[in-house]
Amino acid sequence: MTTADENRGAPRRGSAATARDVVLAVGLVGICGGGLALFLRTADLAGTRGTGWGLPLAIIAVLAVGVVMARWSVAPARRRPPRAGPAAPPADLPEVGADALDHAEADPDGFEHTVAALCVRDGCATVEVVGGAGDLGADVVATTADGRRVVLQCKHYAEDHRVGSQDLQRFGGTCFTVHQADVAVLVTTSSFTAPALDYAATCGIVCVDGDALAAWTESS
Repeated sequence: MTTADENRGAPRRGSAATARDVVLAVGLVGICGGGLALFLRTADLAGTRGTGWGLPLAIIAVLAVGVVMARWSVAPARRRPPRAGPAAPPADLPEVGADALDHAEADPDGFEHTVAALCVRDGCATVEVVGGAGDLGADVVATTADGRRVVLQCKHYAEDHRVGSQDLQRFGGTCFTVHQADVAVLVTTSSFTAPALDYAATCGIVCVDGDALAAWTESS
């Protein structure tokens, strides 16, 4: 459906272009008429006035003018660039609500969605939950308002199950090289071992433990 705004924005040929077309048509008619008159004069002098060439030539001249005018009127339309289509709708973002941020009651799969909801709440432009079989360590992928790509791995562990160095090494092997992260984050409901924190510091991975997650959830 075409809206009123689209009609107003449609390209139109201006008065200058119309005047140019009229001048061109008049000029062509004049040239054809002059040529015909010259031919008839020459034919008259040669004694061939009655040969019947005048009418066919007049018809040919009129047809030639019509063809030129038709081509001239179509040419501007061909030069117009194609109209851009409607912009693609933005991707759906995870819902943010009281339940969406309650990571304490979430299962491992639901925990990924609570982390995604935190990213949405804090202004990320795009957020996608990608965790599952074959995710290569990426559970949530987000884009910050300033365009940075954030890759998060979520570990929903009990308090006595700490995130070890091997967990960090597996994530560190894919977050930058495979997922092209500008910022890599490992979020857990528990805590990290000392070797894990050392490895994360060496690789530039942000570690968010249970206490930091609670503070993040409360925006403190």
